[in-house]
Amino acid sequence: MSTDTRADTPTIVLVGHGMVGQRFLQALAERGLTATHRVVVLGEESRPAYDRVQLTSYFSGRTPEELSLTDPRFLADHGIELHLGDPVETIDRERRTVTTRSGRVVGYDTLVLATGSVPFVPPVPGKDATGCFVYRTVDDLLAVEEYARTRARTGAVVGGGLLGLEAAGALKGLGLETHIVEFAPRLMPVQVDEGGGAALLRTVEGMGLTVHTGAGTQEILTDADGAVRGMKLSDGSQIATDMVVFSAGVRPRDQLGRQCGLEVGERGGIAVDAQCRTVTDPRVFAIGECALAVDGRVYGLVAPGYEQAETAAAALAGDEAAFTGADLSTKLKLLGVDVASFGDAHGTGEDCLEVVYSDSRAGLYKKLVVGRDGTLRGGILVGDAEAYGTLRALIGSVPPVAPESLVLPAGAGAPAQLGPAALPDDAVICSCHNVTKGTIRGAVTEHRCTSVPEVKKCTRAGTGCGSCVKVLTQLVDAELAANGVEVDTGLCGCFPQTRQELYEIVRALRLTSYEELLDRYGREEARGGDGCEVCKPAVASVIASLAPVIGASGYVLDDEQAALQDTNDHFLANLQKNGSYSVVPRIPGGEIAPEKLIVLGEIARDFGLYTKITGGQRIDMFGARVEQLPLIWARLVDAGFESGHAYGKSLRTVKSCVGSTWCRYGVQDSVRMAIDLELRYRGLRSPHKLKAAVSGCARECAEARGKDFGVIATANGWNLYVGGNGGATPRHADLLAQDLSDAELVRLIDRFLMFYLRTADRLERTSAWLERIPGGLDHVRDVVVHDSLGICDELESMMAAHVANYRDEWARTLEDPEKLARFVSFVNAPDTPDPVVGFVPERDQMKPDLPLLSIGLRRSEDDVLEGSAQR
Repeated sequence: MSTDTRADTPTIVLVGHGMVGQRFLQALAERGLTATHRVVVLGEESRPAYDRVQLTSYFSGRTPEELSLTDPRFLADHGIELHLGDPVETIDRERRTVTTRSGRVVGYDTLVLATGSVPFVPPVPGKDATGCFVYRTVDDLLAVEEYARTRARTGAVVGGGLLGLEAAGALKGLGLETHIVEFAPRLMPVQVDEGGGAALLRTVEGMGLTVHTGAGTQEILTDADGAVRGMKLSDGSQIATDMVVFSAGVRPRDQLGRQCGLEVGERGGIAVDAQCRTVTDPRVFAIGECALAVDGRVYGLVAPGYEQAETAAAALAGDEAAFTGADLSTKLKLLGVDVASFGDAHGTGEDCLEVVYSDSRAGLYKKLVVGRDGTLRGGILVGDAEAYGTLRALIGSVPPVAPESLVLPAGAGAPAQLGPAALPDDAVICSCHNVTKGTIRGAVTEHRCTSVPEVKKCTRAGTGCGSCVKVLTQLVDAELAANGVEVDTGLCGCFPQTRQELYEIVRALRLTSYEELLDRYGREEARGGDGCEVCKPAVASVIASLAPVIGASGYVLDDEQAALQDTNDHFLANLQKNGSYSVVPRIPGGEIAPEKLIVLGEIARDFGLYTKITGGQRIDMFGARVEQLPLIWARLVDAGFESGHAYGKSLRTVKSCVGSTWCRYGVQDSVRMAIDLELRYRGLRSPHKLKAAVSGCARECAEARGKDFGVIATANGWNLYVGGNGGATPRHADLLAQDLSDAELVRLIDRFLMFYLRTADRLERTSAWLERIPGGLDHVRDVVVHDSLGICDELESMMAAHVANYRDEWARTLEDPEKLARFVSFVNAPDTPDPVVGFVPERDQMKPDLPLLSIGLRRSEDDVLEGSAQR
């Protein structure tokens, strides 16, 4: 046993080093208390504080080090003593000491308990079986990952709340068939209502997860070796599963408080006053999930925990501060779905009215709770939480626009959407750190901050959960502009120009070299350098899309162009999570002859590839090793196939129904038109991927209004819709023109696409571009339909040049031995396959045999933002 007695300097002992504990340390440092006090931190985990909110991002490639919230220099600069892996086991309040598991005894003048919470595991038979896990720490994730990789094909998550859906997403990402079991009648019962739960359920089930609501876990079934083999539910049904992850809520970790005689709430939590002092002992504080606040709540969100940390530090510094309650608003992306709730989301107050928009097909649900006096009281957003920051800040006030305009999606007839500029100065923008709009404006006008990072440092806004960063950026830019400060809108640190400006420079000067563009127009400090991963692929796309006009090669593997590409374009294939690649040949309109279908089957069989029919009506073949790609494509090209460009920022597919040829409702030949359009625009490099569809009648079986451009047949021709989008932020396309002939339709699509290429930002879908561009749809219609700028002849000419100069990338690659030499796993050992790329059988095919996610794979920025879309 070692005894660490109190020195002459007063000592603050912090028990627990999680997110709230680290925020408390920062608050002490900001108030100068680390200079006047000895600060000792005793943590149970072997890692210093990390971002538990972003824990699931570990399965997307973030390392535990990247999740860390602790800078070793911060601890050293402030003399903070950190002891990890040695939890406190007893507290002696009379002697004012704590004793750790190792026997270390530390004296204190002030003790702060930030021990957090523990996962709740239902007391059911079999809960301790091999294959049962909780989902709370990095070590939990490592254990789940190892078991899923070596011993499981199916997993079940107990709990359909916030953490439960995150855990389900992790299991699905590990390749497991996944079940979610939720005792309540809907998912996320605390945050969303019945309508929101229905929208969320539809989306989650559409991702391939099986959801069981209204059923509790009755027993974990095990085999003879004591390992999980299934679950028995309260409704009498059973689930066959190899592992179970309990994520059914948390309980305050208040055992230390109970042991030393601190008052504890009936349902747990160490009772504290408004300054976060325990009501039993003024020398002991409790903050975060272990604390029972004066309003009788135990807060399980990070923002209230941060506020409690600030309050406790202020009390120790002698400042006035009080924590009497907190905003429970939250915005998360679960399984790729935006979910948010704010204020009185369920309308529990008197005289509440509801404004609701619901599109169950798109998984979209928005509800606002409004008082009879027009005051916004709260709301729920599922599928599209874009307006969360603005709406949450308006709680308690009467919005300056009608409530329906705040929930209707863009393109659905709503008036202009409300922006953050309309918010009052006392509106809270960052709930994690309670930062108002006025404080953000003051950072610009009074503290002379000239960028978002500077405002973050000055105010701490946007440094918590991050959900306010978009609104924060808009406010900072608006305030800078109002103060006459020029806002840097450059593409990146290498170029001061926007993507649109670089497009015009390349087009006007016929520049075909990234290096020349950088040296002539890059920022002075970037000239002569290698550029960055933001501008290199963006410029590569611009040069490729303008190739026929400027006299450049549109072939992405030519000379300098090859060095600018990300991994997918570099190998003309989509990189998958285990280091293998997918092969996606083009199948225009989804129409394929039996002979070609047989060829695809034979290739998949001969190379042992996993095959799947995609949502874009073509066949995806997964699992090709890099050295197999030329062999596979040689056979595909011989059979008449060409690249489907699933790896590129270009046209993916033009989806179609069977149209008038077969369907008794069809009024036009949608298949023919889809094939014509796909062959016309194939290979068109653009700011982002492009998707299209053609429906043969108003029944809309091809879902054309969810595409970048969609065509719907009428009795008099074709209606053209533009700016649609599916995915995480669905948007209905807007009608651009109607009753068009074939020639009129093609002419307008030519103009629309080339105008988009000319004016969009990097990685900007047509949906976002249409909402951002000044004048919106009306302006685009004036330009491409009525030729208001007099550029339509030029736009049509540029598209004609693209069509005339198109040549399949894989066919060109197979003709060039020098280009084929790149398709190896190891340059210094070209005949050696990558030993990490392995597979295991599943459902008569195969799936990746993943290592412990230790492979460092370079992904395109689009992959990071959206996931690798194969369609």
